[in-house]
Order: sequence, then C-alpha cells, then structure tokens
Amino acid sequence: MHLTDGEAAVAGERSDMLKVIGVILICFSTLPALCQSKSKFQVGTITAVKPHQSGSATSSEAPSYEVSLKVGDTVYTVLYTPPLGTSTVNYVAGREILVSVGEKTITYNDILGNSYEVPILSRKPADSKRSK
Repeated sequence: MHLTDGEAAVAGERSDMLKVIGVILICFSTLPALCQSKSKFQVGTITAVKPHQSGSATSSEAPSYEVSLKVGDTVYTVLYTPPLGTSTVNYVAGREILVSVGEKTITYNDILGNSYEVPILSRKPADSKRSK
C-alpha cells in the first residue's frame, strides 16, 4: 500500500503530535513528585513525665504534666493536660510519636488523627552521652 504525498504528510503530523503529547504527559507525571512539600512532622521520644506544680493549684483544676520529649538533638519540656482528667500519660515514657515543633508550641496527632498543640516550657540540647 502506497501513501500519496498528502497522506504521508498527515501521517507525519500525526506522529509528531503523538510525540509532543507523550512529552507533555511525561512532564505532567513528574510534576507531583517535584511539588511535594517536605513533611514538617518528626519522630519524638517521650523521655520523662512528671506532675506539673502550678503556683495556684486548686482542687477543681485538671491535673497537668510536664512531659520531656526528645526531638533530634533537643529535649523539649511541654505542658500537657490530658483530656477528661485521665492519667495514662504517666505510662508513656519511651513511646515515640510524630510531632511538629513550632517556635512556642509542639503539635501532635492522637490515634484518631485529632491535632493537639501543647506549649513549650523549656528546650535544651539533648545529652549526647546518654543517647550513645
């Protein structure tokens, strides 16, 4: 089967158009990988929990805890008030959680995906001798 000059030109244009469409599709398929933002959440390890001693403690206040959390090379102490007065936080030392460290707060998600923010009371460099 021989193609006339007109048919050959149409076939050539069609081939060129398919190549252009292929290149565009390849570019679009790599775009999501290039646009993904780096996750701001990091792994933190709860190293200690102790009851918070506030100056104006009354019996009606919910108990609060000072929780030490090691994230990277820094240990943060945060003020945590458990929901509904539960005290399970006393038993979480050694647990790892995903946290997002802000300037004055640390954000974490519970097992249901609810986001919570706790204030940072202090921050200090992690003791490198203990971690080795």
